[in-house]
Amino acid sequence: MNRRSPSAPARALDRKVFLIIVALLTIAFCWVVLPFYGAVLWGSALALLFEPLYVYFLRRMRGRRNLAALATLAIILVVVILPLTLVGISLVKELAGLYQRVKTGQVNFGSYFAQIVAAMPTWASGALERLGLDDLSLLQAKVTAAITTRGQALAGRAVDIGGNVLDLMIEFAIAMYLLFFLLRDGVELTRGIRAAIPLAPAAKERILERFTTVIRATVKGNVLVAAAQGALGGLAFWFLGVHAPMLWAVVMAFLSLLPAIGAALIWAPVALYLLAVGQVWQGVGLIAFGVFVIGLIDNVLRPILVGKDTQLPDYVVLISTVGGLALIGINGFVVGPLIVAMFVAVWQLLAADRAAASAGIA
Repeated sequence: MNRRSPSAPARALDRKVFLIIVALLTIAFCWVVLPFYGAVLWGSALALLFEPLYVYFLRRMRGRRNLAALATLAIILVVVILPLTLVGISLVKELAGLYQRVKTGQVNFGSYFAQIVAAMPTWASGALERLGLDDLSLLQAKVTAAITTRGQALAGRAVDIGGNVLDLMIEFAIAMYLLFFLLRDGVELTRGIRAAIPLAPAAKERILERFTTVIRATVKGNVLVAAAQGALGGLAFWFLGVHAPMLWAVVMAFLSLLPAIGAALIWAPVALYLLAVGQVWQGVGLIAFGVFVIGLIDNVLRPILVGKDTQLPDYVVLISTVGGLALIGINGFVVGPLIVAMFVAVWQLLAADRAAASAGIA
């Protein structure tokens, strides 16, 4: 006895219901993964970035994927994670020392500000007076009170800080665990994702290629530029005897994620202060170093490492990076340019399809 095949309307209804189920399960999956999206993001980014190293180890180890993945993971831990940990420990020490010096009066922001005001022209000091910023003792009291209050708040939230550290350790463990399997099984996972995407082969390849290129270029380019600018700025501050050079190096590295304007937000005010207090050669030297060395790294390396591979104009990279950082924090410097690059790629594919369709009709 032959069974009747479903009618066309029934098959269409079945497909719609199936697609709804797929969409709901995809949303539920994203909701479950969302608390650890940072670990997933960085595990995936490191896997894409160090895939060539994994392939090299895989050839040398004659196809033993577990050993190749473990060797790549060990290199990542030594080259990336260990230096970041050491920098973090030094940063915490310098922050604690700076807090104590401000609290005891060894670091006096009011006196620094007074020296700058004294060196200003009359019109500039008059503008500060009209804005109510000329009361140096009040300014010093406000700064000291703010720092003290923040320090007490941090001390009172020691349990929360411990919880945040625990969360960070859990995310780190998840990222490294995921990284191992992404390195080992990356080819199979990519093949499965490529087969599941419901698009034409050409569009599929274009989107996946753009995704991989943008992730690699953004992480590699931004991190290298930030590390180089932070390190050079920190060395300059250490040479000039500025307090807490490691702290300012890290701050400049983070600010360097903002193209064109980043590190200058730190070294430029310090250079102006040196000029104001009569250390002319030091101030001029810092300005020259900042413009021709630190700034040159941003102007030369960033377009090569980031803009060239992502095929995005510098102003688009700037806006997408700032927007990503403002929306989701440190992960935004990867997510922002990635979303914009994928947006551009999808619209380019749409325009190409429409052009092809118009040519076919003509």
